[in-house]
Amino acid sequence: MKKSYVHVYTGNGKGKTTAAIGLAIRAAMSGKNVYIGQFIKGMKYNECKVVEYIPNIIIEQLGRECFINREPQEEDILAAKEAWRKCKQILNSREYSLVILDEITIAFYYNLVDVKDVVDAVKNRNDQIEVVITGRYAPEEIIEMADLVTEMKEIKHYYTQGVLSRDGIDK
Repeated sequence: MKKSYVHVYTGNGKGKTTAAIGLAIRAAMSGKNVYIGQFIKGMKYNECKVVEYIPNIIIEQLGRECFINREPQEEDILAAKEAWRKCKQILNSREYSLVILDEITIAFYYNLVDVKDVVDAVKNRNDQIEVVITGRYAPEEIIEMADLVTEMKEIKHYYTQGVLSRDGIDK
């Protein structure tokens, strides 16, 4: 690629991680190496199995568990800081063509990762790395820095009818 870009998939609607995983598969099928760092997530979602089928995709779950319904604990804070330290190194490496920082905006929302540090690191990354940032509540600094921003807007969702995450569809 002559130029790499920064994508942001944000909003309250479903599909942010799904879109990022789709892009990861597309990149991997063209021979690119892909790194997906999942902030906050600790549950083994089915997308994690993609590494069994596509060897040039790496997915690491960098969180302990989802804490959306509770305050982050000290272990969550430490996990997020370590996750960002690792991702920052990856952004400076030559190992990957696509780096996905999945749910990092949730880490911003809970003040686990410094937005300014991420903006600086993404702006100063290896210029051959395409970056995708996902999650609700993308801060203005991230939106301003991005080259492409897609907002997933919930119009209607079966979750409001009591349907929990379904295997192979929502998780």
